[in-house]
Amino acid sequence: MTRGDGLVLHLERRFSAPRAAVYRALTDPQELGNWWGPQGFTSPSVRFVPQIGGDFRIAMQPPNGDLFYLSGEFREVEPPARLAYTFRWDPPHPDDRDTVVTLFLEDRGDETEIHLSHGEFATQERYVLHEAGWGESFERLEELLS
Repeated sequence: MTRGDGLVLHLERRFSAPRAAVYRALTDPQELGNWWGPQGFTSPSVRFVPQIGGDFRIAMQPPNGDLFYLSGEFREVEPPARLAYTFRWDPPHPDDRDTVVTLFLEDRGDETEIHLSHGEFATQERYVLHEAGWGESFERLEELLS
């Protein structure tokens, strides 16, 4: 977390796959549905239209709980290097606000390094929830890419 810019999550992760494959896994609705969300969650439906002005809606099913949705609009789409979109919960938690996710993919030959920025969160608790969610999602993505 960077204190100077509020509660903004910054993560870096290296994947054992070329940049084009990682970008496809981040943007193809079918692939995205295979890894999105923390361990134990499923994504029964994914609409993901990565183009400027396009939108997304992801249904998320926790292991023990009610189905909920994430949605947003694309702000930046530069295949295979950059993706940015708004991020909102439906239904929202009282401490939620619309946030922005930015993903930058660096080509490292047979590997790809992702730099993620997500925020600004209203509370430390929401920051921690998203930090855990992205961490577990990226673990699932690594398994998919292996």
